[in-house]
Amino acid sequence: MESITDLYVTGLKNAHAMENQALSIMRPQVARIESYPDVLARLEQHIRETEIQLERLDALLDAAGADRSALKDAALSFSGMMAAMGHTFAPDEIVKNSFANFAFENFEIAAYKSLITLATEAGNSNASSVLRQNLDEELAMASWLDSNIEAVTLKYAALRQSGEQAKK
Repeated sequence: MESITDLYVTGLKNAHAMENQALSIMRPQVARIESYPDVLARLEQHIRETEIQLERLDALLDAAGADRSALKDAALSFSGMMAAMGHTFAPDEIVKNSFANFAFENFEIAAYKSLITLATEAGNSNASSVLRQNLDEELAMASWLDSNIEAVTLKYAALRQSGEQAKK
């Protein structure tokens, strides 16, 4: 039988792997974006946020006396890289990446809400406030993606109609 603290630590390891997966999704996208400077800038900002989120998770894992799950980190990083590669052949790569990023941000939001609940139940209010920082950054990114999908789609359509490179 697992204690609430065990569940919380497992959640921390999962979040750590999830953020590594996020980096493996965003970094290849940033390397390929050419025609969408607003998307590029926001992804670069979120990569920096994600790196800080990983540092926060590392500190929480250290405080809990827990190791990172190298296997989870590697497996999710690989799957994220493969997901990012999957859209590179699509003529509407930028639009598909926008959909996928929005979905992944909402996955992260749900994961952090669950993890905050576990931290609170485990009596770890310090962890809850740290995790809330990560959640707030994910909420902001999801909101940005949501409010920019129309602009990205319209720019993609305009570039395609003019015969310019539109996919990335």
